[in-house]
Amino acid sequence: MKMTRNISLLFIAALIFGLYSALFTVNQTQQALVLQLGEPKRIIQKPGLSLKIPFIQDAVFYERRVLSLIPQDAEEVILADQKRLQVDAYARYRIEDPLLFFQTVRNEFGARARLESIIDSSVRRVLGRETLASILTGERETINGSIRDEVNSSVKSLGIEIIDVRLRRADYPQATSQNIFNRMKSEREREAKEFRATGEEEAQKIRADAEKTRTVIVAEASRQAQELRGQGDSEAIRIYAESFGRDPEFFAFYRSMQAYRKSIGESGTSMVLSPNSSFFRYFNDKNGRDAE
Repeated sequence: MKMTRNISLLFIAALIFGLYSALFTVNQTQQALVLQLGEPKRIIQKPGLSLKIPFIQDAVFYERRVLSLIPQDAEEVILADQKRLQVDAYARYRIEDPLLFFQTVRNEFGARARLESIIDSSVRRVLGRETLASILTGERETINGSIRDEVNSSVKSLGIEIIDVRLRRADYPQATSQNIFNRMKSEREREAKEFRATGEEEAQKIRADAEKTRTVIVAEASRQAQELRGQGDSEAIRIYAESFGRDPEFFAFYRSMQAYRKSIGESGTSMVLSPNSSFFRYFNDKNGRDAE
């Protein structure tokens, strides 16, 4: 009786385990491929609970959602105008045929390796027909579409559908960028030298014009000063003449005082003259009469 109970329990446990192994769930974001001893038997793309033969069949799950592929490193490509660019492209794809996908690449890791190679080749071929100007303008969308179509035609045999391929980055290589920077720097330095030379030339012209104007102004001022000085001397001579005509003795006295100031003033000049000289007549007599 006890043995019969144990056998029944074992049978129930085996049945439960068998049912557990036979049942599997396919989520809404997944699709499944049932394999029997490694050979594909059927595809399940509807979400829900499904059955398989325990211990003989296995289920492999694939994503139904759109997947992204972002290459790790940028690739260098040569354009139609012989320009070199570092290009980084990314792709969005979907597993369209799980059976074909399993037969060709097995899993997403294998698909990634194949896709990277195909996308790289397509990017090189398409960009090899384009120029730098077309990539930097509105034609870039057309180029992205051409790459997408070419990649799509190549991955149909993998059970994959390419949703989109885009150029994420398109830059000059480091060496080319440095050369361009050096050329730009040299060009700016040349322009700066031209501006400085032009400025120095203009400065010299301005200084020359200013010096010319200064010379003219100084010459005109000197001329006017000479005229005024001549007029002053003429006026002084006229006044002296009038003064001499009015009072000859005062004029003689005034001229003698001027002669005294200039000759024996503060200059320390030594003079050897006779005391009876007419030069000292106002020293001997206030009226300037010669001494007897």
